[in-house]
Amino acid sequence: MKRPLAYITASWSNSQYENAENAVAYCRQVYDAGYSPICPVLFLPTFLKDEIPQEHKDGLDMARDYLRRSHVLVVCGHGIDETVKNDIATAERLRITATTLDGILTVKGQGRGKGGARHA
Repeated sequence: MKRPLAYITASWSNSQYENAENAVAYCRQVYDAGYSPICPVLFLPTFLKDEIPQEHKDGLDMARDYLRRSHVLVVCGHGIDETVKNDIATAERLRITATTLDGILTVKGQGRGKGGARHA
């Protein structure tokens, strides 16, 4: 079965390590819910230097392209910053469904017995 692509966004911190740790946890939960997660914050910083203006712009363009190819936008975490707002607006403009991680997990849990979805 082919898994639909799910673009992962969140209000990321300034810590690349904290972001990676959170992104891995979000991706795992989305994967367990039946999607193929795409999370640019996990891999773009491994080869792009954000402090170089052209590479920063290229990273934004690549992330936007990944969002365009996705079937759903998954908003993770508890905060909403400008990046998340822009991702939501882009998804809306492209008619891509936007939901929260809790929403994905709740729907996934509907087929289970009494316990419902498990949250990490």
